[in-house]
Amino acid sequence: MDIKTNSLYAQMQSMSMEAMGNKLPIGEANGMGTPPVSKAGSDFGSLLKDAVNNVNELQQDAGAKRTAFELGDRSVTLADTMISASKAGIAFDATVQVRNKFVEAYKEIMSMPV
Repeated sequence: MDIKTNSLYAQMQSMSMEAMGNKLPIGEANGMGTPPVSKAGSDFGSLLKDAVNNVNELQQDAGAKRTAFELGDRSVTLADTMISASKAGIAFDATVQVRNKFVEAYKEIMSMPV
């Protein structure tokens, strides 16, 4: 795996671990009936932005390698081009799946009775 792909995977794993690790029942966190606001929640926007930027960089790199290969650049091989395109495709698919889960969670929350 590439460093950028590892970074996206590591970010997704850390978000998953944070979500699973915060299992305190309501009222037990600070004695006031609601759990304290986690610092990770305020960083979520920046984590998501970094992940999307990472996917964008992978896609731009794949596009540049495709263009260089099509123009006959001898330093870019077909294998490099296909690998970078596959990495970009996998990262994009992972991002779409995360987005779908967020939309599903949002719809579920909005359908809850108050």
